[in-house]
Amino acid sequence: MRRGMFAGLVVACVAVLAVTVIAAVRGADSSSGASAGADRALTTARNEHRPMVVMRTTDGSGVQKPGRVTLASLSSPTATSLAPLRCDRVYFAGGRGICLAPEKGFAAGYSVKVFDSSLRVRHEVEVTGIPSRARVSPDGRYGSVTLFVTGHSYAAAGAFSTQTTLIDLERGTKIANLEDFTVTRDGRQVTAVDVNFWGVTFAKDSDRFYATLASGGKTYLIQGSISERTAHVIHENVECPSLSPDGKRIAYKSRTGSSDRPWRLTVLDLSTMRETPLAERRSVDDQAEWLDDGRVLYAIDGETYEVDADGGGSPRRFAARAESPSVIRW
Repeated sequence: MRRGMFAGLVVACVAVLAVTVIAAVRGADSSSGASAGADRALTTARNEHRPMVVMRTTDGSGVQKPGRVTLASLSSPTATSLAPLRCDRVYFAGGRGICLAPEKGFAAGYSVKVFDSSLRVRHEVEVTGIPSRARVSPDGRYGSVTLFVTGHSYAAAGAFSTQTTLIDLERGTKIANLEDFTVTRDGRQVTAVDVNFWGVTFAKDSDRFYATLASGGKTYLIQGSISERTAHVIHENVECPSLSPDGKRIAYKSRTGSSDRPWRLTVLDLSTMRETPLAERRSVDDQAEWLDDGRVLYAIDGETYEVDADGGGSPRRFAARAESPSVIRW
């Protein structure tokens, strides 16, 4: 009797596993369901000097799942074309994009798919962990991805481990891990063993970047140079920075100390180090994107919103069931 029950249980488990694998493989299929002409949308927009926005679809639940990449005119972000890519994170700039996508099959990890304006994947770079952040330099030369190595949340600074990798997008090769950089604070090298980095944002020259450093339960904004492999701390309590198009301000999430609303979307003036909390009062766990020099985009529960960067106004929904936006101005 027990043997029969055990055999039945084994068969049932195998069947469930098979269904799960088939569903995962089908879910990772990036070739079906693309809109006609999607592969020409970005090239056409570039030729017409028409601003675009690249996002990924969500189911509106706020749960991280691979979503279809969508392309839309910035003047009409709700009228989208579906691209032949599914990603957990996506970003596009300077004629190149990166898609953090799950691999197919057993023991599936993730890869960074480097694609061009025609949405063709040119390179694939294997990475380890759970996708968190992705960015591309303005000229499309470099990319950056952050993945959780252990843990699944930023809820307690230092209670997780991350890997932030810089990638040469032209060659499709890894350049360095930010942990390999020499970082200083107040003129002294940071040597703590609990250091973590995440959320890179690039300046127009692509060599200069900003990112978050965490150590000792605190977070800091660092400014660095890729060519020199160095960085230094310039401000405290900054997570997931995003540099404005004019290069003068950083949008980021600052830790509030509240368990109900852990973060407040804030803008930092880099010349004065003046902080401006924005009108969004909900907790924002995202790396913001600048819609322009006066407005910021960010995701909450699988929806993308915009808010004024000067602290005024009120939040407005920018796109339903979409997140991970990147604004393209040719």
